[in-house]
Amino acid sequence: MSFDPTLAAFRFGTGLSPHHPAPAVITDIMAELVGDDVMAALHRIPPYAQAAPSLLALQEAGRARNAANGTDQQAAAEAYEQTIKDLARTRLARNLAADIARMVDAPVGFLERLAHFWADHFTAKARTGSMRHLVSPYIEEAIRPHIAGRFSDMLQAVTLHPIMLIYLQQIQSVGPNSAIGLRQAKGLNENLARELLELHTLGVGGPYTQADVTQMAELLSGLTYHQIDGVVFNARRAEPGSETILGETYSADPAISTITDALDDLARHPATAAHLARKLAVHFVSDTPDEGLVTALSETFLATDGDLLKVARTLLDHPAAWAKERAKVRSPLEFIAGSLRALGMTGAQIMALDDQTARGVFDGPLRVMGQPWQRPLGPDGWPEAPDDWIIPQTMAARISWAMRRPERLLPTLPDPREFVITALGPAPDQAVSFAASAAASTSDGIGVILSSSAFQRR
Repeated sequence: MSFDPTLAAFRFGTGLSPHHPAPAVITDIMAELVGDDVMAALHRIPPYAQAAPSLLALQEAGRARNAANGTDQQAAAEAYEQTIKDLARTRLARNLAADIARMVDAPVGFLERLAHFWADHFTAKARTGSMRHLVSPYIEEAIRPHIAGRFSDMLQAVTLHPIMLIYLQQIQSVGPNSAIGLRQAKGLNENLARELLELHTLGVGGPYTQADVTQMAELLSGLTYHQIDGVVFNARRAEPGSETILGETYSADPAISTITDALDDLARHPATAAHLARKLAVHFVSDTPDEGLVTALSETFLATDGDLLKVARTLLDHPAAWAKERAKVRSPLEFIAGSLRALGMTGAQIMALDDQTARGVFDGPLRVMGQPWQRPLGPDGWPEAPDDWIIPQTMAARISWAMRRPERLLPTLPDPREFVITALGPAPDQAVSFAASAAASTSDGIGVILSSSAFQRR
């Protein structure tokens, strides 16, 4: 098993492109992880503090509308709230377009693939529809800067981000014996504590107990978010006393540094290394990954204190990563972005689409294909098994998109006889080549190629 440029583009990137050569060596794939985040700068998504409308603006518009009910100001208040919601909807469409534009313009797309992997690992979903535009800023701030850094830094960034605190209802958690807990008869919310142990670090079946979850929730109890003050540690909400998690006792003096100390310990745990190693191998290579690959990833993680750049290099260097069988299926987002990339669209063309067109070409189809953008069913993110993606109704949606959408986006479609090589590589499947060349129309030929198993699998 050895390096293959076409396989590299499919398995570790966002696909082949007429504008970018397939990676010739592993360093071509790794190059995106070193230096500046070029795609983030080219197709910018505003950070949380600059995202408009802000959560505070949304809440104030809602309160104003409630206050105006039954008065002569009701119509004006409702119109203003709708304006704010429309702004959020527009920002959401722009964020989605930027996400796809990055996947299309990236030289290889390894950074974009890793960004989606870690965003899924640390799933944080908007709790209301009007907040959906705030999820991308969370990924932009808490995940992308740490993709080639230390896992513990990413873990801290996601745990202390407003969107995560809101999504997992940490803002509702209060130490029952704290000053506020006693006065208001409030108690712990264990959502964040449980997902930290079960999903983000040690993994399902990891070496923790319910007592560890409760102790973690108590340790986190002072952590909250205020729309004006931001993420804060309020000692009056914190459960008094020390906490013991996985046998390690943390300071009884309530402080955010105690939380970060516990997160560092979780990040360094061998179970965390094993959990993340298997997830990476499953996501990029196979649902039944080579155990040697999993071990190599885990050992690198532990030996480098969670250096994700070195973990990524270990993944690419391992022979098992280059198994010829394409055991994985592209997710709907990967399929759409890969299609546009193969068709030669540019990020600038994608960003120039009006919001209505973008929703019709991206947002709506993703929903029908089974992957509504940034809205997985639960905190465990999107499924990995091919059978979860390729079912009759969602496959029908992929075929429909492949047959109809390209001609809506491009004034002239490429010749299918040439496109089959552009999209599938220099040695395309002969059955696909024949079917595409025999198609009744150019659009049908393009659709045959994009719908083929050779294009769908990575």
